[in-house]
Amino acid sequence: MRKELLKGLSKEQIAKVRACKNQEELLAIVKAEGVQLTDEQLEAVNGGFCSKTTEPCPKCGSTSIKKEHRGNDVHMHTVFICKKCGNEWDPD
Repeated sequence: MRKELLKGLSKEQIAKVRACKNQEELLAIVKAEGVQLTDEQLEAVNGGFCSKTTEPCPKCGSTSIKKEHRGNDVHMHTVFICKKCGNEWDPD
């Protein structure tokens, strides 16, 4: 992980982040520590902000989708947003 993405974390938190084996472990630590990630940090954790999904937009059928993580320390969820029509939906 790029050094600038760890900015604002304590030494202990950085050690925990570096020990993670996958994105799920990292997101679990972020939640447990109550860390607020910037959009850039979330993008890095998730391998990029924009992603193609297997399911097209339910409104227009486009597969050009971006994924956002929303919420707070306690409740974080993913929302898909169609880049063509702007429709938003919960993937679950």
